[in-house]
Amino acid sequence: MAGDDDRDRGGWWPGEEPAGREDRRPVRPRGLASPERPRPSGRYAAFVGIAFIVVVAIALVNLLNTEDAGIELERGRPLAEFAVPDALVPDAVDADANVAQDDCESSRNPCPEDERRTPACEITAPGAIRVCDLFDRPLAISFWFTRGGDCLPSQDAFDAVARRHAGRVNFLSVNVRDDPGTVAGIVRERGWRVPVGLDRDGAVSNLYRVGVCPTIVLAYPGGIVHDTAIRAGNYDAAEIDGLVDGLLAASRRRSASVR
Repeated sequence: MAGDDDRDRGGWWPGEEPAGREDRRPVRPRGLASPERPRPSGRYAAFVGIAFIVVVAIALVNLLNTEDAGIELERGRPLAEFAVPDALVPDAVDADANVAQDDCESSRNPCPEDERRTPACEITAPGAIRVCDLFDRPLAISFWFTRGGDCLPSQDAFDAVARRHAGRVNFLSVNVRDDPGTVAGIVRERGWRVPVGLDRDGAVSNLYRVGVCPTIVLAYPGGIVHDTAIRAGNYDAAEIDGLVDGLLAASRRRSASVR
């Protein structure tokens, strides 16, 4: 019979068991995973955990040290507003940055009453640097940190360029996540005159998508993004001069086109 021929091939086939055989064990179709499959050993699990940590560490190193880590801001868009404490004002350094863009009252989905806040560019706290106060001229903002990178030479160059362009371009240096005392010591030791703000919790750097030191954001008068300069390595003064000269030229062209 055809059924008998099929059984002769081996394997499991639906139907009654042959007479004289009684096997009540559950029969599994071939090819399905066995529930008794051995679990990974503790050694294997530990290896996977270590490999995961290594991958995360490599990703973090790349975030801080590659040109692809930072993300350029969209040109022609308004800069996000923020206020940061001045690194050289002792009474201000314990404050966090303010990145509130509005007071919520005019938004489509207003904040709850207990979450209303003063917008960054409307605060009056002593020692606060409000980025909006720098929108009257072309603006260069340099973000830097000492943990995971050494871009102090770029900040030396940034300060030197700021002195040369005083009165024509506004400059702001923003430190990300370093100890306030350390930052104040660096500023005094290196004799910087450019204003230096503290982004202690990284709120501003997150808002501006900063992942590389140095990152220099360039904006037209009015706080409109012109360009973002990102490099995994230091700029010298001549290079920053070139960036600022380009900003000035672009600002003149833009001003002439909107008249």
